[in-house]
Amino acid sequence: MSDAPTILVIDDETGSRESMALALEKTGVGVRTFDDARLALEYLETQPGVTLVICDLRMPGMDGLGFLEEVRKREFDLDVILVTGFGTIESAVEAMQVGADDYLTKPIDLYELRKRVMNLLENRMLKEEVTSLRQMLDKKFGFESIVGSSEPMERLFDQMNLVAPTRSTVLVSGESGTGKELVANALHHASPRRDERFLALNCGAIPPDILESELFGHEKGSFTGAIGRKIGKFELAHRGTLFLDEISELYPELQVKLLRVLEERSIMRVGGAETIDVDYRLIAATNRNLDELVAAGQFREDLLYRLKVVSLRIPPLRERQEDIPLLAEHFLARFCEEHGREPKRLGSTAIEILKASAWPGNVRELKNMLESLVIFHQGEVIERGDLPVELRMTSSLPGSSRIQPASGGVRTMDEIERQAILETLEVYDGHRANTAKALGIGLRTLQRKLKEYRRESEPAEAEAD
Repeated sequence: MSDAPTILVIDDETGSRESMALALEKTGVGVRTFDDARLALEYLETQPGVTLVICDLRMPGMDGLGFLEEVRKREFDLDVILVTGFGTIESAVEAMQVGADDYLTKPIDLYELRKRVMNLLENRMLKEEVTSLRQMLDKKFGFESIVGSSEPMERLFDQMNLVAPTRSTVLVSGESGTGKELVANALHHASPRRDERFLALNCGAIPPDILESELFGHEKGSFTGAIGRKIGKFELAHRGTLFLDEISELYPELQVKLLRVLEERSIMRVGGAETIDVDYRLIAATNRNLDELVAAGQFREDLLYRLKVVSLRIPPLRERQEDIPLLAEHFLARFCEEHGREPKRLGSTAIEILKASAWPGNVRELKNMLESLVIFHQGEVIERGDLPVELRMTSSLPGSSRIQPASGGVRTMDEIERQAILETLEVYDGHRANTAKALGIGLRTLQRKLKEYRRESEPAEAEAD
């Protein structure tokens, strides 16, 4: 087994050392033996793949306790089983106090030796899997999952770093598609509650008559259809984080009940008679201006103050255009891997088009567009002509300004069309097929238009002669 763990056996008694090594080799692990603990330490300095050491407690020179102290001092990442020939409680306690992971007494029961070793190896494997899963979660939901290096995003990251470790209620505002739930998830995974639940609920996607039960739960028989007890999101999020998206959509009666929960940190199920204490962190989000809703009498002012203990605003994509190339690279790599496609990249002209676009749907719109390109585009480089027609036509062309009305009047559609065709032809160095593809028109249509433009210019040229 090339990836089998390596175990060191350290014992100055040859018979004991060799019998332990032989018993362990039968389990499929790699074994190295030493009769001197100092030589074993030298080996560990150059061989980082060792996961477990079995060391005799009483040996001449460096004994087992001295060896264990050196292992901990040098911060080797391995488990240690100390072996004692005395079998006293005192020696076992001494071994565990100095940091041994387990101990055995002589004469060694080889069956028990294999059992103890396998238990430690399995525990180590489980810890490594948990660490790996944690790293995957951090990558998916942590700060690094939010792509951006622009000044507005750096400012947001600084605020998130300060807010995440606290238990303060957070109000995240931002347009649709900016990634409000992603920010909420990142705050949770960077908080002391990271090992508990993160629960999300979209208040605008649930009918009002059901939303109260979803939030607070209900008792059996509390209303028609309540055939059993239901635990609400606040209870389920105990010791964790509850994310309420579209908080602006709460109807007035539920706003009052939410305010009471925020003030008292307890809930009562629908149809229930007792209050239940809950320990949660609330993160709310909205794509609407809550101050305007308060002024219009559609949202409670006291609830707004409770929600925005800390306020975070996610900038729309048009305010951080310099992040678009980073986002595009991130999404292209992700979707190529997910869909089994060869790596793709954006050409410089395509990047300029993306940066010049308004992106009303923000990051979500950009992400969906790039996933579509990964699925349908054949080839390594995505050029301007491969982008959706509506994106090309609403973006300014590289090296040119947006089409502006003529002085004193409004341009006709023919004038706008002519400018778009001639500027695109210039971008593609006169290549008509590429120009037609970029504009989303047929080659014959382009050729006919160009003939018309030439005829229109001929009289003026003749007069000039």
